[in-house]
Amino acid sequence: MTIACPDCGTLQQLPRLRRGDVATCRRCEARLERVWARSINVALACSLATFILLFPANLTSLLEVRFAGLVLDIRLGSGVLALIGKGWILLALMIAVTAVLLPFIRYALLTAALGAVQLGLGKTWRGPVFRWAILLDRWSMPEVFLIAAIIGYARIEAQASIVYVGPGGYCLLAASALAMLSRALLDRRTVWRALGPETTLAPGAAVLSCTVCDLVQPLEREGQPCPRCGLTLRRRIPGVRKRTLALIIASLLLYIPANVFPMNVTHYPDHYERYRIIDGVMALFGAGLWPLGIMISCTSIGIPVAKLVGLGWCLLSIHRRSNRHLVLKTKLYRLIDESGRWSNVDPFIIAVIVPLMHFRNFIVTDAGVAASAFIAVVVLTMTASRSFDPRLMWDAALEHTGGR
Repeated sequence: MTIACPDCGTLQQLPRLRRGDVATCRRCEARLERVWARSINVALACSLATFILLFPANLTSLLEVRFAGLVLDIRLGSGVLALIGKGWILLALMIAVTAVLLPFIRYALLTAALGAVQLGLGKTWRGPVFRWAILLDRWSMPEVFLIAAIIGYARIEAQASIVYVGPGGYCLLAASALAMLSRALLDRRTVWRALGPETTLAPGAAVLSCTVCDLVQPLEREGQPCPRCGLTLRRRIPGVRKRTLALIIASLLLYIPANVFPMNVTHYPDHYERYRIIDGVMALFGAGLWPLGIMISCTSIGIPVAKLVGLGWCLLSIHRRSNRHLVLKTKLYRLIDESGRWSNVDPFIIAVIVPLMHFRNFIVTDAGVAASAFIAVVVLTMTASRSFDPRLMWDAALEHTGGR
């Protein structure tokens, strides 16, 4: 069966793989297919369980903190409501969409698509539904919010408060574990083949490929919907370089205030403390929470810098039509695209500690200017990596060498 590598565009024949086999692109070393058990039932069970657990994770108590005779009980959406009440509308909406709304939509779509495949239903809509479930995968972040809740718990507990995990916290833990398991075990190519077979084309025919399901189609079908997933077929997406460059520049401009200004401000009866990203890292180190401090250093400092530098390097490679280190650049792009979502840990921490650290006139925590700037950086860089087409690097290198 013929497929096109989504990262370099190379056409290649995939043999029938056995359980445990992994097929990689011979040109850019991208993983084209990994075979687990070829069982859609496993992914369906994990997806359905995740979707069900998201309800108690959102509706019941996530954390409870007791301090000076006062008791605060928060749910997953409490931080969103608290931020809206304090005027941080953009920050609250971004958190609500990625931590609350999209997980429901993503796992509802995935469950519907996999269930339709198993039951033989919805042949006209299950392909587009599965496509949207795949596209929303990066933007659905229950596991990222879980890490943020753990770090927020640790930060508050380090200040001698008594924090308890509620039933919603345990449901979020289970839902996040199952979400990661469903991502790991989902054999996408098996699902795509169940939705529609690969295309058999004559040797030497001019072709293009779908960028979601990798279905190869004749070039004359450009501009028409993919017969398997419904995406509009394009040989290459127009305007990629300008759009990606604009997003990188906007991200870079926002990254400066995101690091200079405080992420959150805590008001005490006699003073207040401002926490920039680096201050939050040092506070975790000072409390002896080295693993969490290292994690925040990577997600809030390392990953955003890597995304900006890496995508800039990829754009420069296209501009210079460079044929050097193409495999390395493509691997770097894949790492950037996969890891970008974890930068949302810091804004999610704000959503956890703002409602928890609110004890009338004793202690009040509020978001800072940097929180909105930083979550905007995360969204812009994720959009940049999602809109970038790594095949353009290989196209430019091929033009430089005269098609050899």
